[in-house]
Amino acid sequence: MTLVGYHASHEQFSPSELLSYVQAAEAAGFGAVMSSDHLTPWSERQGQSGFAWAWLGAALQVTQAIPFGIITVPSGWRYHPVVTAQAAATIAEMFPRRFPWMAVGSGQAMNEHVTGERWPSKRERNERLQAAVETIRDLWSGKLVSRDEPVKVDEARIYTLPRELPRLVAGALSPETARWAGSWADALITVNQTPEKLKEIVEAFRRGGGQGKPLYLQAHVSYASSEEEARANAFDQWRSNALTAAVSETLRLPEEFDQACAKVRPEDMDQHVRISSDISQHVEWLRADAAMGFEQIYVHNVGRNQREFIEAFGRQVLPKFDALECGKST
Repeated sequence: MTLVGYHASHEQFSPSELLSYVQAAEAAGFGAVMSSDHLTPWSERQGQSGFAWAWLGAALQVTQAIPFGIITVPSGWRYHPVVTAQAAATIAEMFPRRFPWMAVGSGQAMNEHVTGERWPSKRERNERLQAAVETIRDLWSGKLVSRDEPVKVDEARIYTLPRELPRLVAGALSPETARWAGSWADALITVNQTPEKLKEIVEAFRRGGGQGKPLYLQAHVSYASSEEEARANAFDQWRSNALTAAVSETLRLPEEFDQACAKVRPEDMDQHVRISSDISQHVEWLRADAAMGFEQIYVHNVGRNQREFIEAFGRQVLPKFDALECGKST
């Protein structure tokens, strides 16, 4: 059965506010939580960027049993892979079976440029990411690790290790990245796109070595009591999604994203966010995701109306989805 989870957006809400939302999400019946990991928001209108790793420990403590995952960049800018390996191992040791996966990506300049290093090409970032993953896996196996390139490590060892290690999930937005990730990742996570593009990404991951490996999806939605409000929320908070990956990976400041999105219109947002006030439409979108093979779907309501979204989905979407997945009528 497909798991439907809640996405905790650090770019939009303070860490303390997010703690209350994940508690509400667990109570409403969401099956898991996915956390973003940003130093800066996508827009000045969002206005937050709490430290996700500190928050993750607090969030696991204030919830009862719900598992958490995080997407992060361990390639040696903000986080060295040794630090990432230690952080993840510590969380997994403190909360057995509640930190089952950690997704990794090649990053965006907006979060990583602050170390002052040159921002490299996508190809070089992928090389650094694969080296970081190899380092993390070696450290999690208890090895003493040293390497010179492309991310230097000098005689590192992690002493506190959990009994069960997190799955290493590749974040991919294109078929090219998905195909490359299939050879080394334990699973794939991507974001909602057109069904045709999602199919291309899934097939590329499988061709690259990901056959039989789990598929996760982060679904950006905008739910509200009216279509007008849902569209306004998407436009206000998540218009940066209209930018291509090539552009968004190189911009550095929230105001640069706002400037780059100056010509985006509210009516353009349907290509990037699932906008609807109709609960049945959201159920249909989730069913289509599950039919494509996504076994974990993390729903990110991009508006600020988080409690309205959590309550409505908990009351009307999750029970119907569970029943539909089990082949029952509703």
